[in-house]
Amino acid sequence: MYKKVFALMMAAAMMLACLAGCGNNDASSSGAIKIGGIGPLTGGAATYGIATKNGAQIAVDEINAKGGLQFELNFQDDEADGEKGVNAYNNLKDWGMQILYGCTTTGSCVAVSGETYADRYFQLTPSASSTDVTAGKDNVFQMCFTDPNQGIAAADYVKANKLGEKIAVLYNNSDAYSTGIATAFVAQAEALGMDVVAQVTFPDDTNTDFSTQLNEAKAAGADLMFLPIYYTPASLMLAQAKDMGYAPTFFGADGMDGILTLEGFDPALAEGLMLMTPFNATATDERTQNFVKTYTEKYGDETLNQFAADGYDCIYAIYEACQKNGITSSSKATEICDKLIATFTSADFKIDGLTGTGMGWTTVGEISKTPMVVEVVNGAYETK
Repeated sequence: MYKKVFALMMAAAMMLACLAGCGNNDASSSGAIKIGGIGPLTGGAATYGIATKNGAQIAVDEINAKGGLQFELNFQDDEADGEKGVNAYNNLKDWGMQILYGCTTTGSCVAVSGETYADRYFQLTPSASSTDVTAGKDNVFQMCFTDPNQGIAAADYVKANKLGEKIAVLYNNSDAYSTGIATAFVAQAEALGMDVVAQVTFPDDTNTDFSTQLNEAKAAGADLMFLPIYYTPASLMLAQAKDMGYAPTFFGADGMDGILTLEGFDPALAEGLMLMTPFNATATDERTQNFVKTYTEKYGDETLNQFAADGYDCIYAIYEACQKNGITSSSKATEICDKLIATFTSADFKIDGLTGTGMGWTTVGEISKTPMVVEVVNGAYETK
């Protein structure tokens, strides 16, 4: 009798286990490739991390809906801090990550890329643009422009379009992103015979008073200010420039993207602002409009910017490379790393995405694509 009861109990337990397994629709249970993501979801740089996370998740959802190769994204918050980025990376390793998407910000990415290089994980960052991210690391690739390339392209554009005769450059001298772009811009501007009349700095992105820098640029007669800075300090600087009656042409880099949706910011202050970006949400092509529609329906439009588009393109680039190499959920991270490095550095691997067409990568992880310049007109971006 006891044996019969025990047998029935065991059969019931096995049936429940089977039902539980069959009812689990989590991607990891269906043989998904595990992609780890790292970026700031809280703190002052959260807009960037949230955007890249959301853009990447849209791509994951689209890919999984196709059937076949499946992805699972686990995105960790690093608050744009290098030490917390490394902690997030270790958490993702424990989870079973096979490919790393991130980090979002340069400082954290530099710290984490040293770890991925040693451990041999393939890493693709949407937005960490310093050359320090990839230097000496064959496994790390960028979806964004490098800082020097962006600075050079900005100087070329300003010169070609005769946007200013006397140039002032304002940058954060404690930030690798800002300093890298500014240094390259000044060198290229001087090589082109442009008159850089002032180079003014500030110590960090919490700076709230730009009166000294603005007065120096104004006194030097600058009719264009190049601003390779993030949108939070830029929003304060633009307000202070208006208060003092100083109205040169303001020209920013991709870190300026997001200023129009910054809480409490008057978009009228940015009227006429020009900036370099690889993505314009108002573009009329079908792929961009489908992405914008999906994004706004799922997340609203507060964080819809180029960083969301970069995140989307990153996941599709990984997808195409995995398809090309027959990568599966059982592939080892080191094996994936070797195969994806070979693919990304091959001359015939090109990606069409939201941030460019025919995008490819160099052997040092830099991306090749054409930058876009937009101008704020009536509170919205207008492609130049």
